[in-house]
Amino acid sequence: MPTERSTSVEPAPSRPDMPGYGLPEGPDGLMPWSWAEQRLEGSHNYWLATVRQDGRPHMMVVWGLWHGGVFYFSTGSRSRKARNLESNAHCVIGTEQAHEAVVVEGVAEKLRNVEQLKELLLLYQRKYDYDMSKMQEDILALREPIFAVRPSVAFGLEEKASLQNLTRWRFAT
Repeated sequence: MPTERSTSVEPAPSRPDMPGYGLPEGPDGLMPWSWAEQRLEGSHNYWLATVRQDGRPHMMVVWGLWHGGVFYFSTGSRSRKARNLESNAHCVIGTEQAHEAVVVEGVAEKLRNVEQLKELLLLYQRKYDYDMSKMQEDILALREPIFAVRPSVAFGLEEKASLQNLTRWRFAT
């Protein structure tokens, strides 16, 4: 079961390697991780990209939670997303506001801790003002999944800064 990452240890910001884009050198303009977390917490919808068994990409909008340094989302056990993650757990999450984009690469894992699932169901219900009671029994019985995605690397970009603040954060794995 994933344990929550401490928010007191922030990943160090750096520049991504993008030859030909004219990115500035040095740390001036790099954004703090708190900037990315604010957008991850505040996003209503998220883009989730997974990979089919034959290697073709799949992307869909999901509801989710950024909580304790981990992204959580639910989906039907027979959905394309869930089936893709069964064969390849690597995925990418993106926030809904592209002008202040945060993109997180990580590995999805099904949660199995019922107490943690109960907490997440409450947080989900609060965030979306959505009655989770119809799904709760199946989620708590582990028939329907809630996935946890731990970031391995993340990227942030404020459009108005025109690539000057493009930031990469790497996480210890």
